[in-house]
Amino acid sequence: MQSSVSRQTARPRLNLQSIEATLREVQSEYPRISQSLRFSREWMDGEVVENLISGYALVNQLLESNTQLFALGSSPYLLELNTRVLCGTDGQKRLEYKKHIAATDRYFYGRTDAGIQDLAEWYPLHQHESVWQRAAGIHIRILSEPQVFIEGNDRTGTLVMSYILAKEGKPPFVLSPSNAKAYFDFSTLIKKMPRNSLGSLFRLPRLKASIANFLKDQAYAGHML
Repeated sequence: MQSSVSRQTARPRLNLQSIEATLREVQSEYPRISQSLRFSREWMDGEVVENLISGYALVNQLLESNTQLFALGSSPYLLELNTRVLCGTDGQKRLEYKKHIAATDRYFYGRTDAGIQDLAEWYPLHQHESVWQRAAGIHIRILSEPQVFIEGNDRTGTLVMSYILAKEGKPPFVLSPSNAKAYFDFSTLIKKMPRNSLGSLFRLPRLKASIANFLKDQAYAGHML
């Protein structure tokens, strides 16, 4: 009689080396990229890249541990993603940002029109949508007014999108020299839109569809292991 063996499904993992290489390309080409943008952006220096890489490393840990990012009790991980894009894992930097981190915690948990309550309510209602649409939608929820975090919403949004995509076996979104302008143009549009205004109710579905198609087009299998 053949014995049955339970096999654990292999969990998705990010290729952090590939992600870092792509972000380093953006860093080196950022002077050229910034000239093509309609609005000035924060300089993509070495510290910004290092912090983003530490954020992708945390996304990888969440995937490996099968953490449900929007489940009850997982909100500290969302805050940690935001802290990482601002401070990385450096203890001294976190000490310098201590007041800001505490203020972000209060903002994140205290608001009913943004923060964890908004994300926790929105995500289950959109489980029927494709993973591309959910990733695009959550990015819009994070970036549109009122934003979910005090600072670093753009970069935190890319990490949360990457978690959603990779959890279902799709490549994460990673900023690259070829997609940077389109990504920043989308972000600029989102930040100008109050999410609950009448105008946004008509414009957001089309914008979400455009971003979902963008994410699908930019998917690079080399960023997954």
